[in-house]
Amino acid sequence: MDERYGGRVEFGVLGPVVAWDDAGRPVALKGPRHRAVLARLIVARGRVVPASRLVDDLWVDPPDGALSAVRTFVASLRRALEPDRAPRTPARLLVTEGPGYALRTEAVDAWRFEKAVAAALPAGELLTELSKGLALWRGPAYADFADEDWAQAERSRLTELRLRAVERQAEAQLTLGLAAEAVPELDAHVTEHPWREEAWRLLALALYRTGRQGDALAVLRRARSMLIDQLGVDPGTALSRLETDILNQAEHLEPVSAGRVWEEAAAAYDRTVGTGARARLESTVGLLRNLAVTGGGGLEAARRHRLAAITAAEELGDLDLTARVIGAYDVPAIWMRSDDEAQAAAIVAAAERALRTQQHQATRARLLATIALESRGSREPRAAEAAREAEEIARGLDDPVLLAFALNGVFMQTCDRAGLAPQRDAIGEELMIDLSERHGLVTYEVLGQLVRLQARSALGDFATADHHAAAADALAARHELPLVGVFTQWYRAMRLDTEPAYREAAELLEGAGMPGLQEGLLALALACHHVRHGLPVPDADYGPYEPWTRPVVLLSQNRTAEAAAALQVTPEPSPGLLLEVLWCLTAHAAKALGHHERLTRAQAALAPATTQQAAGSALVTLGPIANYL
Repeated sequence: MDERYGGRVEFGVLGPVVAWDDAGRPVALKGPRHRAVLARLIVARGRVVPASRLVDDLWVDPPDGALSAVRTFVASLRRALEPDRAPRTPARLLVTEGPGYALRTEAVDAWRFEKAVAAALPAGELLTELSKGLALWRGPAYADFADEDWAQAERSRLTELRLRAVERQAEAQLTLGLAAEAVPELDAHVTEHPWREEAWRLLALALYRTGRQGDALAVLRRARSMLIDQLGVDPGTALSRLETDILNQAEHLEPVSAGRVWEEAAAAYDRTVGTGARARLESTVGLLRNLAVTGGGGLEAARRHRLAAITAAEELGDLDLTARVIGAYDVPAIWMRSDDEAQAAAIVAAAERALRTQQHQATRARLLATIALESRGSREPRAAEAAREAEEIARGLDDPVLLAFALNGVFMQTCDRAGLAPQRDAIGEELMIDLSERHGLVTYEVLGQLVRLQARSALGDFATADHHAAAADALAARHELPLVGVFTQWYRAMRLDTEPAYREAAELLEGAGMPGLQEGLLALALACHHVRHGLPVPDADYGPYEPWTRPVVLLSQNRTAEAAAALQVTPEPSPGLLLEVLWCLTAHAAKALGHHERLTRAQAALAPATTQQAAGSALVTLGPIANYL
């Protein structure tokens, strides 16, 4: 949805011309000439279309009063597109400029589709973008204006782009070793558009790579026949060469081995880049960043070597290099408890040192975002200040990758008090839609899905949370991001809220390389389950959650005096996604013990989240917070 000009309306021209409001409901555009005005302005791509030109485009033989009719159509469209606009205030979507009108928006499905087709991305990310782009099509472009001269060129251009998108999608599938998946779409494509030689070539290659050499040769013969019979031309060089290569079973027709590419590229790097070169440090951080999202040993190795790379950069005395090495590790983070607090503190200290002399704004923003991320779970004002400053710089630079990194830091600083789920939800939405979907930032799109999964759980909107869990899983499967499944499986265990489900989810944490998440989580989940269902809370190793669970455990054992003493020294929960859960445990114990002062503090802390659920982690739940107030 586009809010740049104050309206939350999206426009669709890849099919009949339509508009949708922010809830996805169709906007009532009235008659065909109202839609024609809208379509004509979309074709103009923000340029002013004179009213007189609209008259000529709408009527072959304009009637008397045609100009007044156009003004009426425009006024009606404005009311439909901006229903909440105050009387006598200027329109912000469909504006009057000089002798005509213009539509001020970027939210047009055709323009989103164009970006997807033009994207220069790795095959996996490109396949995702093209699939999303092709899914926008609901029929022929500007379907209800097929006979209008003003729409012809744009319809033809978009149709050609769609055909190219289908072929680029097939190219990406072949690159990824998905030849079998490419065949059905290509077969339909060449049947409908037999003059497209590239489509024939891709279909034959896809068939060959699925072991169907005879079918591949038959397709090439069919292509030759179609081209000669229908167009009177011989096949081009690419088709002829492919036929020869298939007959000779040329080695280059086989998909490239990823292992071989890696080995050859690594060998070339070793030969070319000296062992003491500064470029090696920056390349190392890029490798560690990719390693971190593979899970398990990869995440542990990335964490282990990251500080060593920063230390090496500092020892070289190159402050700019140090800043780049620190800021390049923009791995999305979803959990607000550090896996290694000592290392996090060392990285924050190094980032602060690098900031003192760093003038480059983008690098400063990365350092500040790093400080915000590595200070997770802290109440230090500096952490929140760094997050805000990083976001401000990133927005000013109009850099989507930098802004996504900065917003991750902001997210880490939105758990210092209860009731902030709506703010986290907004961050997740911006990460998901405004940044990741538009710019192909897959890992941040996954982060946005998980952030919204957590936030919607806190808000009790589990239907939407289910949708985000499924979307995150789909992205993870497509892009080989195994750690995502840890969070979605735990979410589903929370939804079931049974001991077996929690224990099964806990198995995924073994070897996942996330001690900050794993330590004490299963015990806490089971304790919350027992409290919620009125069962005795077992004694267990609660790890970092011991201060908040100890009074409840002692109460279950009828050790009232000890429970009261433990409650007396229970601290305020640290910032994090479990903050509401830990406050609810305190409230539960205080109520059972009649501890007025602790109960009052817990109630005051939880009051902003009265209507929410103690489920903001999407891993552990105590149900409605109101039950504890």
